[in-house]
Amino acid sequence: MAVGKHAVALIGAGRMGQIHGPNAARHPALSLRYVVDAQSGAAKALAQQLGAEAAALGDALADPDIAGAIVASSTDMHLEHSLAMIDAGKAVLCEKPIDLDLEKAKAAAPAFKDARFVLGFNRRFDPHVVALREKLASGAIGALETLTLINHDPAPPPPAFIPRSGGLFKDFTIHDLDLASYLMGEPPAEIFAAASCLVDKAIGEAGDVDTARVLLRTGSGKLCVISNTRRSGYGYDQRIEAYGSRGMAATRNERVDTVEFWSEAGARASPIRPNFLDRYAASYAAEMDHFAEVVSGRARPQVGYEEGLAALAWAEACAKSARTNTVVKLRGA
Repeated sequence: MAVGKHAVALIGAGRMGQIHGPNAARHPALSLRYVVDAQSGAAKALAQQLGAEAAALGDALADPDIAGAIVASSTDMHLEHSLAMIDAGKAVLCEKPIDLDLEKAKAAAPAFKDARFVLGFNRRFDPHVVALREKLASGAIGALETLTLINHDPAPPPPAFIPRSGGLFKDFTIHDLDLASYLMGEPPAEIFAAASCLVDKAIGEAGDVDTARVLLRTGSGKLCVISNTRRSGYGYDQRIEAYGSRGMAATRNERVDTVEFWSEAGARASPIRPNFLDRYAASYAAEMDHFAEVVSGRARPQVGYEEGLAALAWAEACAKSARTNTVVKLRGA
C-alpha cells in the first residue's frame, strides 16, 4: 500500500460495485485491498481488474489495516453490512437506501450515533446540483417557492431486479425525495403520490409500478413536483427547475457533446446522456473524494444515517399515498 493511502474494502461486485470499485482503486488517498461478494466468481473478476484481492467478509472485518468499507451489496444487505463494518471501527460509504424496512433501520440508530457513515445520495455531489444550490442560497431568484424534479430512466430494468430493489419509490424516487429536501432547505410535511404501471406489465406482475408523479408540500408551504418513469425513450432525462419570488434557476440535461448540426431540415443536436453512470460519473467521483476525507478524519459526513432514514420514511409515505389515493401527513413535520 502506498504511503499515505488508507486501505478500504468493497462489499458487492455488482452494478454499483463496478462504479465505486474503480473510483476507490484510482483514488490518490485510497487503496482498494479487498473485494467481497457472495458470488466468488464476480469478486475474483472485479478484484483482478482493480488490483485487489477477492476475500470473505470476515477477512475485511478482521483486518486492522482496513480503514473503510464501501457497501454496494444487494439492497436488502445494506444495513447488515454497514453495521458489521461500523462495529469493526471502519468508516462506511453505503449505497442507498439504508434498508428496505423503515422500522429495522430506526432500531439501528444507536449504532450510527458516532459512526463515520456516508450514505450514497450521489446527486448531492453533482457539480450542477452544487452550483444550483449555491445559486438558491445566494438569493439570486429570491425566496424559493416551487421546485420541479424530472427523473426519467431511458429503459426499464429487468423484472428480476424488482423484488429485491424495494420498488420504484425506495429504489428510484428516494433520490428525488432527498434532493427535494436538500434544495428546499426543509423536509416535506405532506406527500401525495399517484402511480401506474405503464411501461412494462412484468413490473406490475412483480408487484411494482413504473411511472409516478409525487407532490410534496413543506411546513412553510413550498411545493415540489417529482416526475418519475422507468422509460423515457430518449435518454436519461435529469432536469431541475426552481422558481422563486424574483425568477427561476434550472439545470438542463447534459448532452454527449455540444455539436449542433444545422440544415434546411432544421437544427439537430447530440443526444442527452444515455444512462445514470454516464450522467453522474462526476458525482460518484466527488462522492468518493468526500468519503476519502471522512476515512482520513479530515471531514464529517455531509449526508448519512439521519438523511437516509428520513428519505426512507418519505418513500414509504409515497407508496402509502399511491396505494390509498390520499395525502399522507408526516410525523414531526
